[in-house]
Amino acid sequence: MPDDSIRPLITARSFSPAPTYPTRDTFDTMDLAGGNVAKKRKLSWVVALSYAIDWIILIAVGVVGYILGHITPNKRPFALDDRNISFPYAEQETVPVWLAVVISVMCPIVIIAVICLVFVPGSTVPRGTPKSLIWQRKLWELHQGWLGLALSVMASWIITNGMKNLFGKPRPDLLDRCKPDMDNLEKYIVGGLLRLNSTWTPGHVLGPGTLVSPNICTNTDKAVLDDGFRSYPSGHSSSASAGLVYLSLFIASKFAITIPFFSSSGSSADHESTAAAFPSRTRIPSVKISGPDSYELSNRSPSALTNSIEDPALLSKGVTPTNRKIAAVRRQAAAPPLYLLLVAIIPFFASVYISGSRWWDFRHHAFDILFGYLIGLIGAIFAFRYYHLPISRGAGWAWGPRSQDKAFWAGVGSYSYATSRTRGTYRSGDEEEALGAPMEPYGRGSGMSSVAPVAPRKGQGQGGVDTRDDTSYSGAVRDEDSSYTGASGNEPHAR
Repeated sequence: MPDDSIRPLITARSFSPAPTYPTRDTFDTMDLAGGNVAKKRKLSWVVALSYAIDWIILIAVGVVGYILGHITPNKRPFALDDRNISFPYAEQETVPVWLAVVISVMCPIVIIAVICLVFVPGSTVPRGTPKSLIWQRKLWELHQGWLGLALSVMASWIITNGMKNLFGKPRPDLLDRCKPDMDNLEKYIVGGLLRLNSTWTPGHVLGPGTLVSPNICTNTDKAVLDDGFRSYPSGHSSSASAGLVYLSLFIASKFAITIPFFSSSGSSADHESTAAAFPSRTRIPSVKISGPDSYELSNRSPSALTNSIEDPALLSKGVTPTNRKIAAVRRQAAAPPLYLLLVAIIPFFASVYISGSRWWDFRHHAFDILFGYLIGLIGAIFAFRYYHLPISRGAGWAWGPRSQDKAFWAGVGSYSYATSRTRGTYRSGDEEEALGAPMEPYGRGSGMSSVAPVAPRKGQGQGGVDTRDDTSYSGAVRDEDSSYTGASGNEPHAR
């Protein structure tokens, strides 16, 4: 008989098909989605180098963005009577650059680390899972969390600084920064009706729309003057939304904070089992989990659970088959606690505050703030989905590592960077096991040997039990008051 540690997968008074267990070699060549499950191998230097190059590229992008923020931008001509650029220059900002970096970048780095090292991989880890495997998952989620954050921030950073220098739009406080040379005004007129009027004389009142060259400015502080032409788009807004919106998405993903939804498999139990931290260490092929069909059952103890649609006890209570279907759908999801939603949305509110401070500090026009925020928002959503599964269906996990065969190049027609080049084969187990964890088909604590017995052959009894060896595992699992039989592929039935 097997270890009882596999029994929590089966509820009392339910039937599950008797599973057929392949050999160890079969696990390495098992057909999956039209391909084979490739043998596991340790993380190669090719895969490690591919991710190291990702970091090198992001660091290079950050350096280029920093350089773009310190070169002389294009300077757009402006009107001296433009009220939109006549606000006073405030030397003290509500959120200075250093504080914006701390809030938008450093805080997400620390929070992501805490979440990954404390809460990952969660409560779905089966007993007996090696600590080394758990730490591999922690470090992998941490690596992907930081990599996504870096992609979001760096992409927004270089796009914003590049656009600032390209467009050279005056800030709302430009005139105060500029200190125009009014004595030689006629030398700097570059647009408007007065430029066409040859009778213009000193002391002439400028008409509306008269444009002057940026060369009219007399401020000798080049950094302050150049920064006066970097209004569009807002760097504070793009950086804040890139870092803090990404953090909100990360928190929502890890703590399952999402609008309730139907699981893709039609059963929340099936969805949770496939999204477990180490599904290959807990799930036995063909074994199904029974659950309540009705939310309105007064007795919800395990012995009261049934899948029989003809149960007289349910019919006597007025629970018809149609009502049970409706109740089963209702039981698939529930709204997360509201305090968790508050935790996830705080970074978003912080990004809105940082962006809004640029308006009352007279640093940016409204459109500049909104467009900058949009850049960071798109960057955050893209970067999160680039490295993480969807929030509503990904159980908080990041995508697994690339395969060694496709660490740098997949080619045309390739389905995934996680598969090998041979028929698009998949790696067995989850991503940590693919990186070199010991091979155990059902994992430690599953009650199964690392070498499972084969399917019944001539000379073996029912359930694959060799009549010549009573130590083999029987395909029929028995309980004190229940027996489990049935053909593979059938739904569980109540006794």
